[in-house]
Amino acid sequence: MLKTLANAWKIADLRKKILFTALIILIFRIGAAIPVPFINAGTDGIFSDAQMSGTFMEYLNMMTGNAFNYGTVFAMSITPYINSSIIIQLLTVAIPALERLSKDGEEGRKKIATITRFVTVGLALLQSTAYYFYLRGNDYLLHSAAGDKFTGFAAVFQALVIITCLTAGSALIMWLGEQVNDKGIGNGISIILFAGIVSRIPTIITQLGEYYSHGAIYSVLSAFVSIIFILMIAYIVWMDNAERRIPVQYAKRVVGRKMYGGQSTHIPIKVNMSGVMPIIFASSILSLPPTINLFVGAKEGDGWYDHFFKFFSNQSWVYAVIYFLLIIFFAYFYASIQYNPIEMANNIRKNSGAIPGIRPGKPTSDYIQKILSRITLLGALLLSVVALFPILFQLITTACKVPMSVSLGGTSIIILVGVAIETVKQLESQMMMRHYKGFLD
Repeated sequence: MLKTLANAWKIADLRKKILFTALIILIFRIGAAIPVPFINAGTDGIFSDAQMSGTFMEYLNMMTGNAFNYGTVFAMSITPYINSSIIIQLLTVAIPALERLSKDGEEGRKKIATITRFVTVGLALLQSTAYYFYLRGNDYLLHSAAGDKFTGFAAVFQALVIITCLTAGSALIMWLGEQVNDKGIGNGISIILFAGIVSRIPTIITQLGEYYSHGAIYSVLSAFVSIIFILMIAYIVWMDNAERRIPVQYAKRVVGRKMYGGQSTHIPIKVNMSGVMPIIFASSILSLPPTINLFVGAKEGDGWYDHFFKFFSNQSWVYAVIYFLLIIFFAYFYASIQYNPIEMANNIRKNSGAIPGIRPGKPTSDYIQKILSRITLLGALLLSVVALFPILFQLITTACKVPMSVSLGGTSIIILVGVAIETVKQLESQMMMRHYKGFLD
């Protein structure tokens, strides 16, 4: 990776793109530190760690690099765009008109991108409005000179300023990501997301450093966690590159005086074909009950009400089991959207190809479906190891009466490693296009 970056830096064109991308990241981090007018988050932020634990707020704060917790201009960050992209992707399968657009070449993709932008602004507006009402309800807004909450026109103006700033911040980040795609090294949205998560690493290092001063047991556990994170990065790299190759043999065809086909190739199917999406979907669903509890406020000893919400605490074994099952379910769900065995079998047959030992048509689609099912299960199990480690570690240490939490979850690690790998691949492909001799050697 470092060698690729060094080689890319030697090319003037790529060096300009890297510097432009760095400038966009700097703008993003500055915006993530500028507070929105009328919000009084204080030095400790809006939510404590205990309040955010297991809630949707924790997910948003992780995605925004703590900007959400301090009510800054980029508090909504890139999450509305990510949610919009997922929604449009799912609707493309369900709505025929969107499906036709997705297959309509470059023009269709531009129209889908435009629809995604509008949906992003709509989602940002909804999130910003909900965020404003939470801030107002919990007294995190600036008061008048007399010390009272703003009322009447002043309250309306205050609401408009806060909601508009937050929505505009989300739209600006979306535009910054597109600029990285056009003028930078590409993969813009992911790089901004990467920058937000990386900004939390110093806090995590400080947290681990504090554990070293708590005694020998905490020192050993901190060292263990550090080693596990390094091994987990290597594990994710291996998992991300692993693939199952389905061999395909194409028959020879004579067109005019030329002969086509006759070669052997393969269809690569990634083991982790759905990426981090199953974890995001599963954690989003499981975060709903704690989020509701955050607003409703169940107290200790409230009977079944209190017990119900405790089941969905990330310090519960029930939570870990449900999380594991949801990851497997969404891995299969996302794989069914990405891959259509019948369409794949038809494409192979149309190109005069066949899988060795398998008859064309339905037997081929059944064979592909069988492989997809097995690979999806394997990928989901491998993904679960990363997602469940922080939760299981916390459960075990709490049971042993040595409570110690791990702030960097599986979602963060997979996103960080995945974006880093994808960015390096982008640079390598751009260097290949320029016939960079040093890289080819």
